Amino acid sequence: MKLAVISDIHGNLPALDAVLADIQSQGVDQIVNLGDIVSGGLFPAETADRLMPLHIPTIRGNHERQLLEQDVSDMSLSDRHAFDCLHAAHWQWLKSLPTELTFNEDILMVHGAPGDDLVYLLEEVTASGVRPSSEARVLSLIANKDVSLILCGHTHIPRKLQLADGQLIVNPGSVGLQAYDDNTPCAHVMESGSPHARYAIVERHNGLWKAEFKAVEYDWELAASVAISNNRPDWLNALRTGRM
Repeated sequence: MKLAVISDIHGNLPALDAVLADIQSQGVDQIVNLGDIVSGGLFPAETADRLMPLHIPTIRGNHERQLLEQDVSDMSLSDRHAFDCLHAAHWQWLKSLPTELTFNEDILMVHGAPGDDLVYLLEEVTASGVRPSSEARVLSLIANKDVSLILCGHTHIPRKLQLADGQLIVNPGSVGLQAYDDNTPCAHVMESGSPHARYAIVERHNGLWKAEFKAVEYDWELAASVAISNNRPDWLNALRTGRM
């Protein structure tokens, strides 16, 4: 089986369209989507409209959860922009999405870590910065999940880890937003280092999964201009450079 794995689109329709076009040339059997789909400063409704007819196996990210559960007055700028743009069919679709999904009996799709969409699975945030998670920490977070492949998102950083038993964990990076900052559990930044839209191709060979990361050019200046028009200048560096 050959999968294209997308995550963290954040309403960036030009990036999504470029990624979907690139995927068409890869001969994949299936696309899967790990959440954080519409929230951001760009094209929430249009992104949902693009994805809904494709019927891609899709899970909620933390931003879908926040859209569905938070009071409007407590929403971030990204969630509030999506809230104001989405229509009834979009809400119905978001409500239908599971928080996690076991696909093809042997592939676990999560947004952050199993059981928690806010936990970084393959990175650890410390007072001195962000570093790759140790295998011991990863094992404690996945709680001996009996699958051969775990797909996670949330951090926007392409990363993979093959455990001693052959189990592979893959974060494809972000389709739509290549850098952000956060204050939980302490202040840190996540940066991919370039503006390219990211996704991953994951394929099984002789019983073992292998992952290849893809970086796709798209019109990030268009995305940046839309962010400006939507009063999100805080997105400009991330969209244009992949850095904060």
